[in-house]
This record gives sequence, structure tokens and C-alpha cells, in this order.
Amino acid sequence: MTAGSHKTALSAVHASDETDGVVVLTLNHPPANALSNSLVSDLTAKLETLANGPHAPALVLTGAGERFFCAGGDMKEAVDFDADSMAERMKSFHALLCALENYPRPLVCAVNGWCVGGGIEMTLFADAAYASSTARFVFPEIKHGMLPAVKGIAQVREILGDRAARRLLLGGEPIDAFAAKTMGIVDQVVKQDDLHATALADARKAAAKPPAVFAALKRALHSGTASWPVEEQLRVTVADARTVFIDPAARDAREGFNG
Repeated sequence: MTAGSHKTALSAVHASDETDGVVVLTLNHPPANALSNSLVSDLTAKLETLANGPHAPALVLTGAGERFFCAGGDMKEAVDFDADSMAERMKSFHALLCALENYPRPLVCAVNGWCVGGGIEMTLFADAAYASSTARFVFPEIKHGMLPAVKGIAQVREILGDRAARRLLLGGEPIDAFAAKTMGIVDQVVKQDDLHATALADARKAAAKPPAVFAALKRALHSGTASWPVEEQLRVTVADARTVFIDPAARDAREGFNG
């Protein structure tokens, strides 16, 4: 299945055709790729459809244009929200973060401009992230009377550590791409002209790895697995070992190594 079959005229998320095992998902909600209700639901649906297909591709997630990767929550929509509407919105965004976290194949973010609030949360659920040298990162919610998702906050603290999480979330001040790399939000900073090619190359390389092994490793890397009872850890280990052992790609990799 190619991602082209998921395109719609009104889609806020454009999906490329699959090439070399990679699909590019582009947030396309002018002018700033803000997380509207339609974008959140569209991106979640595409992630789940691709994940559940017969051969889930590697993904590159980026934003249309050069000024914004993602401007965070759509404040124009939020103006008309009541408490119940906001609660439903947070449920939808939580589901999106779960879809990103549970995507079984490589997920690479190419941050091409401002990365705000929920945009940072999405980036931190990627397996690898690259930023243009002009990218900027900020959690402005504390200044706007809003809240990030608890799942996102937990991921910020898990990956960046307590001090950096407090600085970003409680301070609400922007940082540049190089500070984001130092903190661990992104893995590498590249020139804007090189961003797309760098992310694609990484995704293609990762896509060539055995799918069953990649998926099992991603599940084990979820932060919650550390608190599982040892019996559950063993059960999942044995189940994944069986799956990997019969996976043709994993078998080919083993035979190539032994050869």
C-alpha cells in the first residue's frame, strides 16, 4: 500500500508515495501548521493506517514551508472552546502521541522552523530528529493559560531530564536549534537546504533494518516497560524472541552475519 492512497483534497497532512521504504508526512495547515482538530485527527488516522498495513514504511514527519514545523495548538480554535471541548481536544492529542510512540517502524522528524508546544512533544516521540539551523523551540503554554499533555510532559522529562524540562515548561522562553541539540530534543542540526535529504537518508537506512527486530526494540524502549513486573518483562521478551526468530528479514540478517 502506498501513502498516496490516503491523500484527500482537504487533508491537513500530506502523505507522499512510498519510495525506498519511506513515506513523508507533511503537516500542511497554513500559515503555521498549527495543531487544529482536523490535523490531529488526520495525522493520527494516517499513522494508525500505515502502522496496521501489511508493510509499514519508515516515516519522515516535517512541516510545509521553512518558517514552521508546527506552531503547537491552534489558538484560533481554542478561543471558542469551553472546558469540555478542551478536554476532548486533549484526549485527541493524547491519542496522537500514543500513535507516534507505538508506530512500529522508524520515525524521523525534520524540524524546519519554529517548533512550538505540541510540536516539541511530537518530536520527542520520534526515533531520530533533525533541525534546520534556523529552527526555534518553545513551550509557550504557561504564558497563554494552556497546558501541554501530561504524556508529552512526561516524555520531556524522560528524555531531557528534570532541570531542562523545568526550564522549558515553566520558563516558556524559546531556545535555538543548537541549544535544542544540547538538551537532546534533536540529534543533529543541519543547513535548511540539507534538512530533507538528511532526514530521508536516515529513514532509508533505518527502513532496511529487520522490521520485527525494530518493532520489538521500540516496544522495549518505551519508558513504561521499566516498571513492569519481571514476569511481564519475561513474557514480552519470549514473545518477541519467537516473532523475531521466524521473521524472514531477521533470518537473512542473521545468516549474513554468520556468513
